[in-house]
Amino acid sequence: MSDPIYAIGDIHGQLGMLEDALDRIERDGGPDAKIVFLGDYTDRGAQSCGVLDLLVRGNADGKNWVFLRGNHDQMCAMFLEDYPRNDARLLVGYHWLHPRIGGTETLQSYGVKATNVDRIYQVHAEAKEAVPQAHIDFLNGLNPFHQDGALLFVHAGIRPGLKLAQQDHDDLIWIREEFLNHKDPHPWLVVHGHSHVAAPEHHGNRINLDTGAGYGHALTTAVFEGTKCWVLDDGGRKLVTH
Repeated sequence: MSDPIYAIGDIHGQLGMLEDALDRIERDGGPDAKIVFLGDYTDRGAQSCGVLDLLVRGNADGKNWVFLRGNHDQMCAMFLEDYPRNDARLLVGYHWLHPRIGGTETLQSYGVKATNVDRIYQVHAEAKEAVPQAHIDFLNGLNPFHQDGALLFVHAGIRPGLKLAQQDHDDLIWIREEFLNHKDPHPWLVVHGHSHVAAPEHHGNRINLDTGAGYGHALTTAVFEGTKCWVLDDGGRKLVTH
């Protein structure tokens, strides 16, 4: 049997929840446990800066951690480019600083306040001063997916029927209905977040670990041995079944 692989769902600026999740993993698998982070480190929660600090430090320390890109991470990174851009997959009228997206909370965690009377160029200039380059580099260096044996870890999902090399990287962080409604087997068991649910769900061909931490709900931690999955909470492992 291969070593366990741990996965953490969408974090969304919830530093305390992330620290608790890492403590549970260390108790279960030791300090060198392999962890796959499913993306969406920023936005909505109050401590995106602290979350990125922790992840950047872990990466620099050589932790056995794999970081996937989420759509919120991409939107954040696009805003922090030299000329801010808006993600084309957003609904018309939406942007990273829209109240439902959570970019303003991310900027507040760096000490930058954005109001609806500010101009984008002013907020952008403050953000470029406030956000460390190491955080920007981290966001720009995230992986589109991680495949390990029979498991495929990805933020949002995959477009059914396409090989990994053919997948659109925007689909991997944005897709919903075409993936969520697909009932047939994929070449792998797909482990994902992005579409938040009340509790982890096993659908046979996919497992959803986004349980709404960005809205103050639980941050789910899971452990995989082969394709068997357990949720890891304060009471230990609990098997997730289809």
